Amino acid sequence: MNADTLLFVVAPYVALTLAIVVSVLRWRRHPFSVSALSSQLLESKKLFWGTVPFHWGISLILVGHFLALITPRSIELWNGEPIRLYLLELTGLALALWAGFGLAVLIYRRVTQARIRAVTSPMDVVVLSVIFVQIVTGIWIAVGYRYGSFWGTSVFVPYVRSLLVFQPEPELVAALPHVLKAHVIAFWTFLALFPFTRLVHIVTVPIGYLTRPWQRVVRLQRERWVYHPGSPRPIRKNR
Repeated sequence: MNADTLLFVVAPYVALTLAIVVSVLRWRRHPFSVSALSSQLLESKKLFWGTVPFHWGISLILVGHFLALITPRSIELWNGEPIRLYLLELTGLALALWAGFGLAVLIYRRVTQARIRAVTSPMDVVVLSVIFVQIVTGIWIAVGYRYGSFWGTSVFVPYVRSLLVFQPEPELVAALPHVLKAHVIAFWTFLALFPFTRLVHIVTVPIGYLTRPWQRVVRLQRERWVYHPGSPRPIRKNR
């Protein structure tokens, strides 16, 4: 078994297996661990400026990648006009930069805020590092190997589809430049780590939120009783 087979055949299947099996087991056996474990109460301002661009940027990029995987022909038709190709490429680059900005804010927040560091696990550090590599290599590809939406449909899409039908063709990516291979490897690494992180909450569908009653949050107050001269009974006052 050579390195290409290990990295681009064995690793993807291991990552996919872990992502599915561990996520299901975690949801069934430890449902309360499937949570974002939000640290908003510890610090909210930097969280807002980091979370919004990161989540929206990453989500839209993933949607674009998914559309290219299931409907590559539509992407090719869209890119038939140069102006549309330039627009798609610039949009993808802008989203990657937006997501990168958000991730940088989130990392800065975890490094500089003592209360956030206290609740940061080693897995948080690892998964943030992997996502950072994913975004950086994506930006590098967009700038250094332009028009990825054009040539990607004939390289990455066939490769992923070959894995899905259990007829892997690692040679499709084995000859690519190192930064492109790093981008692929970072994705499989992220997929393998995903079920072990707090990000696993993404796969839950909060349908119950649509029908359940509003949650009421009430501040707990300590009470004391005060006696006033001439009063037949004590008066309750909140501190």
